Amino acid sequence: MIKAAYRKFTGPASRGLALSLMASVIVLLAGCDNGPEEHRFQGPIFGTGYHVTVYADLDENDQTRLESGIRAELERVDALMSTYRDDSELSRFNRFPVGVPFFVSPSTAEVVRESQRIARLSDGAFDVTVGPAVNLWGFGPEGRPEEVPDTNTLKEALSRVDVTALQLKDGILSKTKPVYVDLSGIAKGYATDQMADFLETSDVTHYLVEVGGEIRTHGHKPDDSPWRIAVEKPVSNERSAQRIIDLEAAAVATSGDYRNYFEADGVRYSHTIDPRTGRPIDNRVASVTVITERSATADALATAFTVMGADAGLKLAEKENLAVYFIVREEEGFVTRMSSSFEPYLDEPVNEEEAT
Repeated sequence: MIKAAYRKFTGPASRGLALSLMASVIVLLAGCDNGPEEHRFQGPIFGTGYHVTVYADLDENDQTRLESGIRAELERVDALMSTYRDDSELSRFNRFPVGVPFFVSPSTAEVVRESQRIARLSDGAFDVTVGPAVNLWGFGPEGRPEEVPDTNTLKEALSRVDVTALQLKDGILSKTKPVYVDLSGIAKGYATDQMADFLETSDVTHYLVEVGGEIRTHGHKPDDSPWRIAVEKPVSNERSAQRIIDLEAAAVATSGDYRNYFEADGVRYSHTIDPRTGRPIDNRVASVTVITERSATADALATAFTVMGADAGLKLAEKENLAVYFIVREEEGFVTRMSSSFEPYLDEPVNEEEAT
């Protein structure tokens, strides 16, 4: 299965929590007595879970067709981009020698291309080859190291982190050095998009789809109200809303470190690794929420902005007209900062603190 973006629980949160709870968003669904009927589909996938809510007039055959189609889209992405399956397209590419051309599917090519674009946009803050550094700090499948990595070990890991080593042209993917590609920071978002696109081609226009916390919506609820999403407070021992956002046709993703970290000698080490330094981020960002048109983009950007930090991130967000919401740790507590494009999505007036 595709690796979840949050690979292990090392903080105070229970290991039994579902990974989908860690995406820092809470969907607020309210039943309606009139209008199209509500239908829900859900199940396990990618080491986490998927949830779909649609409002439509469906008979039993329609429901079966939608459920099968949704599942087929998820399994297709899994077969292409999983790093846990030896037979996946991505795993086979990772085993290919340096310089040898490898034909990839249009879907994998699309995700790699978007990953490269976000890497360029963020000046390397998002990098799908960061795996060696992630593993070094114990947030990969190899588990936590016995001690903090030394400079030489870190330097060696960084030598294998380089998204520019990936060459993609006309459906052929190759690498100029032995990098290892892990698309977990964007693949859940892409899978969310594929489910949404399938629903739209099936004439379903009012839906909310979610994979591991990556959310995309379209239309509205039967009472004409928008989909309401709660951005979660970045604390590990409770689930409560920081702010509510309204969505009608958009995707939202949140990245945060408050449920996946470890502490050593009084120092807190975030699970989010800066690909440029190979070290856990130390920029006081607790969580970042991004709203875009496509889930894959929101998924990757949420990680990129978390790595960049609030100052650099907001500068980029304003330049690119991106809707981004930061929750930052300060001495007096959590402080929220947002781009001007984010404010229209807020369900309630912005208070003075959030107007910074």
